[in-house]
Amino acid sequence: MHPKNISIQEYTYQLPEEKIALHPLEQRDASKLLVFKDGAITTSQYNQLAQFLPEKSFLVFNNTKVINARILFTKPTGGIIELFLLEPYGADYTATLTATNECKWKCLIGGASKWKSGRLQKTIHHNQTLSASLVEKLTDAYVVQLSWDGFISFAEVLEDSGNIPLPPYIKRNADEADKERYQTIYAQHNGSVAAPTAGLHFTPAVFDSLYAKNISADFVTLHVGAGTFKPVKAATMLDHEMHAEWIDVDAAFIENLLLHLDDTVVAVGTTSLRTMESLYWMGVKALLQPELTSLTISQWEVYDVLQHNTVTAKDALAALLQWLKKNNQDRLFTQTQILIAPGYHFRIAKAIITNFHQPQSTLLLLVAAAVGDDWKKIYGYALENDFRFLSYGDGSLLFI
Repeated sequence: MHPKNISIQEYTYQLPEEKIALHPLEQRDASKLLVFKDGAITTSQYNQLAQFLPEKSFLVFNNTKVINARILFTKPTGGIIELFLLEPYGADYTATLTATNECKWKCLIGGASKWKSGRLQKTIHHNQTLSASLVEKLTDAYVVQLSWDGFISFAEVLEDSGNIPLPPYIKRNADEADKERYQTIYAQHNGSVAAPTAGLHFTPAVFDSLYAKNISADFVTLHVGAGTFKPVKAATMLDHEMHAEWIDVDAAFIENLLLHLDDTVVAVGTTSLRTMESLYWMGVKALLQPELTSLTISQWEVYDVLQHNTVTAKDALAALLQWLKKNNQDRLFTQTQILIAPGYHFRIAKAIITNFHQPQSTLLLLVAAAVGDDWKKIYGYALENDFRFLSYGDGSLLFI
């Protein structure tokens, strides 16, 4: 079946509220780990992860860093307006976060009906002022210009005046602990408005146990957008628009991945998996159309245009490296809108480490693409055996 014809109603299950983890465990790697391999399910903990991976494994992590993407303004009348920063508008992340006077963001606005015009202001960092002005109404968001006094960067503005953007299903205000626990310990590049949650369970001790078994690791960057929480409301996937996200991968990673293609390549999180599979398809495009000056992946082109090619992963990644060299680039910074759903054939990843996802979500479709109808058995087992669900919950190691 073409994924366009998938009925999202077939990918649902009953998720009781009490199964949703509202807080992380005190110890990251004490989270439960469900291991699914060859049809069998095993229960363990993340601190035992290494024993379930072959020695020749290659783990790929997403080192994006969550920004304080929620900014609250109080109107003179006392009303609260919340800006949820989605992504920079008209500039890239580096330019926007290092800006020292003003920048534009695509935003969701809580209380938008109360803000028709005029500037919002709040006091920040050493009595300076942060101002917000409406620029444009988009189909699904707003463009807002933010400006501030002084010469601090916008990254510093967010650090001082923004709030951690906990997911909508964690129905509480963010607290001090979330500043640390809603980040991976290896978070490095600012840009996400949601954490790559599979990585939240990793500790220095877990990394030590992996390296002691000669298991390799490397990092990509995919800035997770709020679209990761976007519910599928359409009856079939044909009418659902998949969210696009920014990936940032350097040539050295692609070279390293190329060297490990014969190993068990494990994506730590759906974002790492989307990135690696997108790299394959970008390599296919670079091989088939070397004249292209930019490489992106749209929602359906994998299935409608590229799916039936016979390009190997090795040839695709080699072509991608050649394309970067030809275009005098040492890194690939672009967007992917890839939708991985049942019917997708994985080209690079052989396993995925991931949390338990919401019913009727594109993330659950990705899991079903990896394990087939066994997703029902896996999720049923997790519910019956007191696994904690969603962002602060437990996780799984699923062999594809």
